[in-house]
Amino acid sequence: MPRGFIAEWTVTIILLLFGTTSLLQAFVIPTGSMEDSLLIGDHLLVDKMAYAPPGQISRLFLPYTDVKRGDIIVFRYPVDIQQTFVKRCIGVPGDRIHLVNKQLWLNGKPVDEPYVYHKTEYIDQYRDNFPKEPNVEVVASAHDMLADHVVDGDVVVPPGYYFAMGDNRDSSLDSRYWGFVPRENIIGKPLIIYWSYEASTDALTTIGIDHFLDLIKHFPTKTRWSRTFRLIHGYPLK
Repeated sequence: MPRGFIAEWTVTIILLLFGTTSLLQAFVIPTGSMEDSLLIGDHLLVDKMAYAPPGQISRLFLPYTDVKRGDIIVFRYPVDIQQTFVKRCIGVPGDRIHLVNKQLWLNGKPVDEPYVYHKTEYIDQYRDNFPKEPNVEVVASAHDMLADHVVDGDVVVPPGYYFAMGDNRDSSLDSRYWGFVPRENIIGKPLIIYWSYEASTDALTTIGIDHFLDLIKHFPTKTRWSRTFRLIHGYPLK
């Protein structure tokens, strides 16, 4: 059995048994921007220690890492830090990024992204040939990104920031529309799906009596049992 697999499950079990709010955070996927990697109604445990600065003792037994390309990250939405987003880290500081007809180019090379789903066939000139002049409304931070961080047709990720996109690439509110993710906004990375329930975005974002009645009536049939306790992995991008 691979050593990495054993270590991953060991850390998972330790966090599940002894984790507190300082170590773990529960999070539910409310939208389809990460389909089909993460589905609406997936309930996650987020490892808040993964990217934390290592201490003198804790670094010996907790696997601290830097944020890497291809990691799935949970972060405070830069436009409104009261909201929490989950996306995939596509670019780290210094990376050069552009899209050509939906194909991601990273540091001058096309990138294989087996996790990406394109659910529309048409080409949108901004979304799919990024960076271009926006043909949709984008926030001020995205205008700043396009004005100050585009070099020879590439968005260049500045120090202390990251570029994030959803796996459902054609339907994701991500860095193309609001700019970079500051390092301090990153909360952690999803560790495991502890429960997955088939529900609508409205039901998950405006919890009411109808949702609880639905749970009581349909818990066995709407629970996605095959996703329960599924570990969440990144995909290394080069």
